[in-house]
Amino acid sequence: MAKKVAFRWRRHYLLFFFLFLLLWRTTEGQTRYSIPEELNVGAVVGNIAKDLGLKISELYDRKLRIASESGKQYFSLDLRRGEIVVNERIDREILCGENANCLLPLQIVIEDPLQLYRVEVDIQDINDNYPHFQSTDRVLKIAESTVPGVRFPLESAIDPDVGSNSLKSYTLSKDECFSLKIKDLGDGRKLPELVLEKPLDREKKPMHQLMLTALDGGNPVRSGTSQINVTVLDNNDNNPVFEKNVYKIAIAENTKPGTTFLKVEAKDLDEGQNGEIKYSLGEHTSDALRSLFHIDEKTGEILLNGELDYETTPMYNIEIRARDRGVPEMEGHCTVKIEVSDINDNPPQILLTSKPSPVREDAPSGTVVALISARDIDSGENGKVRLQTQSNLPFILKPSFSNEYSLVTNGVLDRESFPEYNVEITAFDSGTPPLSSKTIIPVKILDVNDNSPKFSDSVYYVYITENNSPGSIICSVSAQDVDVGVNAKITYSIENPKVWDAPISSYMYINSDNGSIFSMHSFDFEKIKVFEVIVQAKDHGSPSLSSNATVYVFILDQNDNVPSVIYPSALMGSVSHQRMPRSAKAGHLVTKVTAVDADSGHNAWLFYRLAEATDASLFSVNLHTGEVRTKRAVSEQDDSSQRLMIEIKDNGGPELSTTVTVDILIEDGFHEPISDYYKKNVEPSKKSGKITLYLIISLAAVSLLSLVTFFILLVKCARGSRGGSSCCIRRTDSEYKNPNRNLQIQLNTDGPIKYVEVLGGDMMSQSQSFGSYLSPMSEFSDLTLVKPSSTTNFTDTLNVLDASLPDSAWTFESQQVRQTRFKQVNVYTFTICYVYVTVIKGRCFQHLGQHRVCFCLSEVTFLQ
Repeated sequence: MAKKVAFRWRRHYLLFFFLFLLLWRTTEGQTRYSIPEELNVGAVVGNIAKDLGLKISELYDRKLRIASESGKQYFSLDLRRGEIVVNERIDREILCGENANCLLPLQIVIEDPLQLYRVEVDIQDINDNYPHFQSTDRVLKIAESTVPGVRFPLESAIDPDVGSNSLKSYTLSKDECFSLKIKDLGDGRKLPELVLEKPLDREKKPMHQLMLTALDGGNPVRSGTSQINVTVLDNNDNNPVFEKNVYKIAIAENTKPGTTFLKVEAKDLDEGQNGEIKYSLGEHTSDALRSLFHIDEKTGEILLNGELDYETTPMYNIEIRARDRGVPEMEGHCTVKIEVSDINDNPPQILLTSKPSPVREDAPSGTVVALISARDIDSGENGKVRLQTQSNLPFILKPSFSNEYSLVTNGVLDRESFPEYNVEITAFDSGTPPLSSKTIIPVKILDVNDNSPKFSDSVYYVYITENNSPGSIICSVSAQDVDVGVNAKITYSIENPKVWDAPISSYMYINSDNGSIFSMHSFDFEKIKVFEVIVQAKDHGSPSLSSNATVYVFILDQNDNVPSVIYPSALMGSVSHQRMPRSAKAGHLVTKVTAVDADSGHNAWLFYRLAEATDASLFSVNLHTGEVRTKRAVSEQDDSSQRLMIEIKDNGGPELSTTVTVDILIEDGFHEPISDYYKKNVEPSKKSGKITLYLIISLAAVSLLSLVTFFILLVKCARGSRGGSSCCIRRTDSEYKNPNRNLQIQLNTDGPIKYVEVLGGDMMSQSQSFGSYLSPMSEFSDLTLVKPSSTTNFTDTLNVLDASLPDSAWTFESQQVRQTRFKQVNVYTFTICYVYVTVIKGRCFQHLGQHRVCFCLSEVTFLQ
């Protein structure tokens, strides 16, 4: 009992001693710890944080973990103390067998940033196994005629421990006829042999009982025993003897089953049955060896009965027995050592030490993506491994130390072109022929905000009709961003703060999410014709990127303005008073009604008609000019007071109209003065006809010149398109200054008849002035070309006109005139239409830019 207590105390003391005297060292970047086997779960192996120079707080932040190359996780990491602790009971004999060195490789992985450390744990053997024999009883039959000195091999004991704890010696119980000799087999194994010291005498002692004890070198010493019963036989006194005590042979691990690889031979000096030999495997050969090897009992040929694997068992020791047929049977023994030669039959393995990390597309070259290791369980050159990856990808493998690699970036990444890479890693060994294996590592590319939003068009043209409903959608702009997530989320806004000196918010509103543009109020063509909106699309990246698009909004005219009467002026009252002589003939010009329409185009064409009259047979109104003339000569019976209601109607749809009332007083003896200027120009009707012919020829020539000019501009525009440019609407640097700079109205008087001159031209050039005037004494009108004069402000001219015509009805408001850009003005018998044409760099642009004034010659009306 005291011995058992002492034994247990020594064992616990040994465990305690190995537990607290752990050794560690670092060699070539590797850390090694030594621990005894059979440690309790939770026992400390070593402080990895201290050894690697890491702080405890860094273990959580950098995600320190253990990656084991073995199948089981024998160790774990205590992050609170930075210690490696035992996670599972370790049995060195199960783990490493008879190998003297038992190393468990570990990989310490730090995720952020990625780092790899190699740790080896040396498992030290403790004396926890007893030597034991496969059989506790052995029977030997020895003839009494056996010559002293003959040796009989005994069963070797087995001790799984290694080093000093392994099997060290044998002892034999005392017997005068036998002694024990230990035979060293040369590979660390010791074979006990029973030696006959004296001749046997069956009659004196037919059986000898011996006790064989095996002892290990541990402290305390452990032992195992086997009973040997020696039966003394008569006769057959020669044992079979092998040519060699030990046969050595090497065979390749890919040798096919059924192959004979060795023949052993033994000789027996006896004759007859005592000399006939039968071969067999040793009595204590394991079932695994019996299934793998077979020996022919007659020839001694040994053949392979199964498949060899160098990686599992590189060497086999087989005991061969030769037994004769004598009585008693005699036998001899030999040992066959089989070395298995390695062949390259295992492909290399690729192991991911860490999962691949997503990489930002702006990551610099050399950024670590993943940690990779490779191994090959073959030996020698067959186990040397090299890795390579595809050359056409922006990734390379960077070796760190033995069979450890880092996958790093090596080029420019673009998520929009390649959002994810499948990196193929190929491992090759150095065997003949070389074997290889492949694995695919997916690498995801993270987006950065490196693409600005792009509009589908850089310029948008929008046409809306005036008097639109406030809040209605005008148009939608759209931009795309090839980035993803927040970097692709787009917000729309209007960049130019003002339009025509008014906040842009008073004109329109844009939906910041979808780019829809809404009107804030109803537009008036007579106030604004076109305006420009700059829309910005900005993403939500950091920093944010943006791009702009220009939206030109054109206001289309509607017939929403009633014709306004200029003459006679409404300032005189609701009724205009005119005088005429009773001696007036047919065709006499009584007065002229002049009106304008703030609309444009067809909506501004005006027509005059006589709506009501005291005597409808006496007066007529010209449809286009508004001239009031007598249809016949005034008679004495006609009333001296005549009232006319004249209706002015436009050409829009629906038509709009206004009326003016004229009271005409017919007086006897009333004569209108005739100006000298008119007298000088009065000629017979023949001369008037010639002038009319000249004017028609001039109009035809001007029309032809206009067609030629238009054709030239069209050819230039087509050439510009072929050169890569396109005809488009642009806004020039002038930024739409005074829109009426090309229009001048000049008042002239000639006696009691007043007329207006309309001048057109650029602000910086001379203008041609066209005027029309009438004489009350004539029955035709003359179109007069006046010398060039400088252009003045349209509003100032209207003010002069209004002051010079006290009996006129001028209905334009100055604000309307100031903002009118496309106008049609009817002045007496002459109609002028403004068309904007710009020639910039050989290309044709309409509506905007520098203005040229053209006259609509087809609308000129002449009095016959």
